[in-house]
Amino acid sequence: MASNKLMVGLEIGTSKICVVVGEGRPDGTIKILGVGQAPSRGVRKGEIVDFETAMKCVHEAVVDAEQKSDVMIRSVYVAVAGSHLQSFNNRGCVMLPEDRDEIDERDVEDVKINAREVSIPAQNAFLHSIIQHYHVEGQDGVLNPIGMLGQKVEADFHIIHGVRTRIQNSIRCVKELPLDVEDVVFGGLASAQVVLTQHQKDLGALVIDIGGGTTDYVLYSDGVVKQSGCLALGGDHITNDISMGLRIPMARAEKLKIEEGSCILGNSLPGEMILLKDESGFAGKEIEREMLNTIIHLRVREGLELLKRGLEEEPYLTYLGAGIFITGGCSLLNGIDHLAEEIFEIPAHLAHAQTTWGVTSAVEDPQFSTAIGLVRFAQVMQTDRPRRGFRETIGKLFRMR
Repeated sequence: MASNKLMVGLEIGTSKICVVVGEGRPDGTIKILGVGQAPSRGVRKGEIVDFETAMKCVHEAVVDAEQKSDVMIRSVYVAVAGSHLQSFNNRGCVMLPEDRDEIDERDVEDVKINAREVSIPAQNAFLHSIIQHYHVEGQDGVLNPIGMLGQKVEADFHIIHGVRTRIQNSIRCVKELPLDVEDVVFGGLASAQVVLTQHQKDLGALVIDIGGGTTDYVLYSDGVVKQSGCLALGGDHITNDISMGLRIPMARAEKLKIEEGSCILGNSLPGEMILLKDESGFAGKEIEREMLNTIIHLRVREGLELLKRGLEEEPYLTYLGAGIFITGGCSLLNGIDHLAEEIFEIPAHLAHAQTTWGVTSAVEDPQFSTAIGLVRFAQVMQTDRPRRGFRETIGKLFRMR
């Protein structure tokens, strides 16, 4: 790319492929230069199931983004999703040698490695090790231990891992184009970078990104990631329920969901009907509005209740001072925030990317939160000092030579 301030995020979603080209500004904001899209084929529940078809779709989206941004794309940050992704919190500990008591960068790197010395499935690879807190000689709340004196350094990390070959599929799909992969990022983590402010992270917040085939989530407490994951449930499951329940084609069910559907029950008049007009291959039909809303309500409730049960295994839901932030394409469903409030008993808000400008339609559309979040992630990586072992990590995932 022409400038190291240009960054590209690529989301290989279940419903669409999205490529966002952004430019970092000195004030920390991002200008969106262009957004490329293509319908997604060969992807199911956030994972590639038809490599050749998915690669063609990615290529279409990249070309679209290049034309709209007038930028030649050479490298991208790639979002990964799928129910194979797992996470846990773990503490690492390092003792300094007796002849040294000043903590340096090697010690910080060693404590990170120590935290990852845990048993995960043999087929899995580490995706993220996200620092939560440092502890020096029992002192909590240390932000940066480098330069401090002490013999014992501890650190709490949130660790995300997933099946190596499934992550490799996304990397290989991009490298075959050919494009360089700068990094692979959990999609929910990317969305949270632009949906939440630091103040909201400090207060405690839950980001729920509901796409076509998956629901990504990231929970922040005291400013750091405490829980994260991905459920294999999304908007396509709602569409399928509508299609099966009302006996209409999938394309009509999707349009009906978007234009007429609601998660709220009891708001329609008794016997209120929706007329589906005749179209080629479809004879037309009348649909009871409350029936449509009931189908949507039950499927969305199922997903949110499943998520709540998983989160309740840890105590952090009670510390969400900023509330719940719902983003992704499915957040456009009427009343989904109200249903989330009812289920979690916590204030819920609809959210899209913040601190960005440029292509207004993209900035304000929650469907692009993940791809824009990848650009924000890239900006942070370029601003911070280069991460040790970064290329080694990508190399291990892809077995680069």
